[in-house]
Amino acid sequence: MLGRRQIREKAIGSLYSYYQNPIKFDVLEKNMFSEIDKIYHLYIYQLNFLVALKDLAERQIEIGKNKYIKTVNETNPNQKFIYNQVLIKLEENEERLSFTSKHQDLKWDINDELLVKTFQRMSAGKRYQDFMKEEGHSFEADQKFIGKLFLRYIAENEDFHEHLEDKELSWSDDFHIANSMMQKTIGFFKENEPSHTLIKMIKDEEDREFARKLLKESLNHWEENEKKLEGRLDNWDLDRVALIDKIILIAALTELDYFPLTPGRVIINEYIEISKVFSTDRSNIFINGILDKYTKDLNRS
Repeated sequence: MLGRRQIREKAIGSLYSYYQNPIKFDVLEKNMFSEIDKIYHLYIYQLNFLVALKDLAERQIEIGKNKYIKTVNETNPNQKFIYNQVLIKLEENEERLSFTSKHQDLKWDINDELLVKTFQRMSAGKRYQDFMKEEGHSFEADQKFIGKLFLRYIAENEDFHEHLEDKELSWSDDFHIANSMMQKTIGFFKENEPSHTLIKMIKDEEDREFARKLLKESLNHWEENEKKLEGRLDNWDLDRVALIDKIILIAALTELDYFPLTPGRVIINEYIEISKVFSTDRSNIFINGILDKYTKDLNRS
């Protein structure tokens, strides 16, 4: 499962949206959970891309077999890729199949230009060709190959990234979260264990309540936390603090004040990492300094 950092990210995104355009809390909350749901859609879409690459490889083999005049490779095709054990687990995953059946827009057309282009690049690449030449099958080797394939042709694929922006605007911002979910999914598969479920952003009602409470308490104590920040800025006006940095700090102060069961150092580390996603390179140093000072003032461990 993912940790709560991604939930914190979406709460901060909602707070930023609220600051730009204030709306009723119930609408804001509904929008936040809707944005969280969209990440799962993106995750399934990426899983389906890997499965579609397998489908395309199978079709290429069938086309070769049905030719009137065949090459040796077409008569006896190398099927190592289509029998990759991790791809088969993804293909047969019940949750992926069920969710995709209800959301047909997440399926890939086997003739899709990006899919075909990616398959061509992949199959011409050295890593793919080396994998296909290796003798025998092992789950570990299959898993390692699919992990690298994902990084090269999905996570680091600029064409894929642009495609996501065109399909769903928010997916561009959430790409890094879905990528983390993908990597964990590939890594979690076990050779002799069935895979029925996938990763969820919100895994239970406790996570949902955490998201709701963080959003609500941050808004309820906004002015109070602004004053706390102002008092801890050395020779610096609050108005000069970047808006996103201020929102990250307000959310962090809220969690330090109203979520006593989470250790202070854990909270600080989480928001420092979040600042690396949303802010400039120097922001995490600034945020760390403010939060460290605040926890010491509170004697918050």
